[in-house]
Amino acid sequence: MKRKRYKKTKKRNLFWFASRVVITALVIGCGVSFVVTKSKCAEMQKELDSIDKKTGELEAENVELQRILDDGDMNAYMEKIAIENMNYAYPNERRYYDTSRN
Repeated sequence: MKRKRYKKTKKRNLFWFASRVVITALVIGCGVSFVVTKSKCAEMQKELDSIDKKTGELEAENVELQRILDDGDMNAYMEKIAIENMNYAYPNERRYYDTSRN
């Protein structure tokens, strides 16, 4: 009879050990999952803030363009774009470029 009791105790110890290993693995897995989720959430929040900032800048630009359209002052707008973006100059304007940094 001692042998049967020994086998039952051995099975119980094995079950207890296996259940502890599984529970420990689950707790560690949940902890890692929580940390990864928090990290992704923080990263996405930064991206959202960046998009919100860019949206604000574009809305301000749209307001400026709408003001120009409403005033009917399209020539002034086209002049501004030509000077700033296309490097055009006024008729008697001299432009100097630094070519020493090539």
